[in-house]
Amino acid sequence: MVSLTIDKINVSVNEGTTIMEAAASVGIAIPHLCYWKGLNEIAACRVCVVEVEGKERLITSCNNVVEEGMVVYTNSPKVRMDRRRTVQLILSQHDCKCATCVRSGNCSLQTIANDLNIQDVRFGERLEKQEWDKNFPLIRNSAKCIKCMRCIQVCDKIQSLNIWDLEGTGARSTVNVSGNRTINEADCSLCGQCITHCPVGALRERDDTKKLWKAIEDPTKTVVVQVAPAVRAAWGESLGLTREQATVGKIFDALKKMGVDYVFDTTFSADLTIMEEANEFIMRYTKGEFKDRPMFTSCCPGWIRFIKSQYPHLVRYLSTAKSPMQMFGATIKTYFAEKIGKKPEDIYTVAVMPCLAKKGEERNVGLYVDEYAGYDTDCVITTRELDRMIKTAHLLPALLKDIEPDSLMKDGSGAGVIFGATGGVMEAALRTAYFKLTGKNADPDAFKVVRAQCQESDVQEAELKINDITLRVAAVSGLGNTRKLLNKIERGEVHYDFVEVMACPGGCVGGGGQPIHDGYESAFERGKNLYFIDRGMDLRFSHENPDIQKLYADYMGEPCGHKAHHLLHTDHNAWTMPKAPERDRNGHPLGRNI
Repeated sequence: MVSLTIDKINVSVNEGTTIMEAAASVGIAIPHLCYWKGLNEIAACRVCVVEVEGKERLITSCNNVVEEGMVVYTNSPKVRMDRRRTVQLILSQHDCKCATCVRSGNCSLQTIANDLNIQDVRFGERLEKQEWDKNFPLIRNSAKCIKCMRCIQVCDKIQSLNIWDLEGTGARSTVNVSGNRTINEADCSLCGQCITHCPVGALRERDDTKKLWKAIEDPTKTVVVQVAPAVRAAWGESLGLTREQATVGKIFDALKKMGVDYVFDTTFSADLTIMEEANEFIMRYTKGEFKDRPMFTSCCPGWIRFIKSQYPHLVRYLSTAKSPMQMFGATIKTYFAEKIGKKPEDIYTVAVMPCLAKKGEERNVGLYVDEYAGYDTDCVITTRELDRMIKTAHLLPALLKDIEPDSLMKDGSGAGVIFGATGGVMEAALRTAYFKLTGKNADPDAFKVVRAQCQESDVQEAELKINDITLRVAAVSGLGNTRKLLNKIERGEVHYDFVEVMACPGGCVGGGGQPIHDGYESAFERGKNLYFIDRGMDLRFSHENPDIQKLYADYMGEPCGHKAHHLLHTDHNAWTMPKAPERDRNGHPLGRNI
């Protein structure tokens, strides 16, 4: 243990503890911008400086460890003066139009400037302007970038894609797409983790709320909205609702009050996906297709972009099943349109998703079917965009009512709900696969071994015996973890029959479109909420969903049958991704500054 004094408070902490952590242990908060524990501890912003007796210069607290007898001042006149000057310098290179920024009220720079009572900037404004394709799902505003490097670090260390890089020197240094590429030329997975780790508004999703409002206002359009399972676990966080208050039924009420015609829960099509994917797996497994490589799930568009750019030779092992979002869109424009007597071209399908990559998936060529007037999904908004729309409509969250989704595709199972958490797709598929192979249901929690056990979980794996079949399965989240797993599979170190992959750490609940809490990862807690909902549901098996059974009986035929395959499956070779740069033996792109 090391004993020291911080702001006249005696502190005793473990050796190797940083000054910032030591201060936090006694309730002293040291402001910072670039710091993220375990990810970005490079002291780039220098906002966290403190004064130490015996040292002439101020030192950064995020990456300097405590020493025996150290006397630290976190808010001395010298510290306050230096911190104000540093923040003013940052503000001079930052577009400070806060009123029109999506991060206003949830911006670390704005908070620190307010806390320091900065009412003017002493330095001349110098904003950086970089061209950017505003149609791309990921938007970067270089004039707001504070060069904290977090986007670089999360993309490198967590997602292993190396999309961002630091270029230039000195005052001319800036963050840009690596390898002198445009964002359209890059092998970006659209996971959106750079957005959720940005402390300001330099990175955001393309805003599609205007497109949705326009459709709502169009009297010729029937607007149908689906809400993903992971959205219910997070949408209330920025609206002042507890998790108990923030039910999916209140989202339905909000959407109806905005003028939407029909609302549905994506858990329905999650169950539909399980019916197709579980049956596909059994068919392909019995044919011996997975002797060398496993079948991979296809629900996550970020993962699909990743495998297409990084491991294109493995694409043929993907399930051909569309994602739940796209299956719902296809069903709405065929089965549902027929039932309500509407033309497919008059129906506008909308998905509320926790994910940025869904905006890219919306226009994938393989998800376009001519005979029912275009794409499965016409518009995707993130959880954050939903919250902004609720505010735009001046709806008071506390007064929203808990209403049911519309009929025909109303029912959803607990298996569909847990799709939003890492391991959930695998567990749901195993529940139905077990029934298909044995003719009876297992205990609903029999396959919970594939659930993440903690925030830091990388790969969950299990060996399961069903009748005389032994299945080896794995679930992984985060693209860095995925790369490690795929490399092990490629080297023959491990072998699985079925693998679930989610691009975002923790699964969809940690998606790039979820509410942002700077410096804190909420995915694991949100995931536990989905498992809690599953435990409390009467219906916990996808194959027991009565609306799913009716859909097959009335329209689709049988799972993986001719009609179901035509509408609910896709050709993964119908579109391509930019090729990933060649990598060295350490996995770094060749020619990139490391």
